[in-house]
Parts: sequence; structure tokens; C-alpha cells
Amino acid sequence: MSRLALALLVVAVLAGCGSRQASFSAPRNLENACLMERERPQYFAAMRATERRWGTPLPVQMAIIHAESRFIGDARTPVRYTLGVIPMGRQSSALGYSQALDGTWDEYVREAGSRRASRTNIQDATDFVGWYTNKTRERNGIPLTDARNQYLAYHEGHTGFARGSFNAKPWLISVADRVASRAQMYDQQLRACGRR
Repeated sequence: MSRLALALLVVAVLAGCGSRQASFSAPRNLENACLMERERPQYFAAMRATERRWGTPLPVQMAIIHAESRFIGDARTPVRYTLGVIPMGRQSSALGYSQALDGTWDEYVREAGSRRASRTNIQDATDFVGWYTNKTRERNGIPLTDARNQYLAYHEGHTGFARGSFNAKPWLISVADRVASRAQMYDQQLRACGRR
């Protein structure tokens, strides 16, 4: 193989790796929904499709995904270590935009998703959020517009929410309050730029 061909092959492989990473990176400005939509229109197409299918408002989806992964497509929980150096695996099986756990994702795929659905795909992840929040509405009576309590149920699970497990976690209540504020902020921004 000539040097030129080898150099081109190396450049192509490295470029492919870089574009894969870029596809999972967060939008540049997570504080401005209008700029996010301009940068990642495919995210908003996915969230609008989810809103049509499940009724979960786009700003609620955005706020939940922001809290879970900061819109990083291949986000994972940190690795746990024993004695500070021996890796013991990840804190949980949460993965992707929605940080769905393996078991919950499998339930979603059986009930509403495709067998090829992926937690690292924005369309599938937003559809999961819509499915889960709709289940929360059915099981716990939480309106789809109630970002705070939807997030608490998302984090704690339907049974945990019903038991009030979040009441022993002041840090989680603070996160849920921020989710509610962010959903309201995103809604106002999208209305101001004519996208709601």
C-alpha cells in the first residue's frame, strides 16, 4: 500500500471517530432553546413527534433530558471504585440521552418501541421520555405538564414516587425544582422565538 493511500486511510478512520463523538456531544448553548433548535433541528423534530404521540410537552422533555444527560447522547453513570482504584462497574445501567435503565428500556421496547430502538438515538430517547411520562400520568395521576413531579417519578420510578421516597432526598427535590424552572424557561424562550 502506498504512503498516500495509507495516510488517506488513517485520516478517514480518524475523521470517522471524530464525527461519531461529535454526534453525541451536547449542543453548544443549553441555556437557550432557540439556539439549540437552530443547532440541532433533528432534536426538536424528535421531541415534536414525541409530543404528538404521547402528549408530553416539548419543554418538559427538554428539561428532563437536560437533567439526565445534558443532551450527551452516549452519557453513562460514573464507574464505581473499591479502595479508590479497583473498578467495580458503573453505578447503574443508565445510558444515553434519557439515562434509561436496562430493565425500563426493555419494558419500553416491548410495549411501545422498536426492537432496533437505541438509547443513544435522539428519536428513540425522546419517545422513551414520552412513553414514561405518559405511564406516570396513568399510574400516578401526574399531569404531563407538571415537570417537577414528572421528574421525581422519572428518577424514583412509579412505585418509589407513590411511596414518596424522594422526600428523604432533599438534593433530588432541588433537582426537580430546577427541572420545573428549566421547562418553564424553555417554554418561554420557544414562544418568544415563535417556535411554540
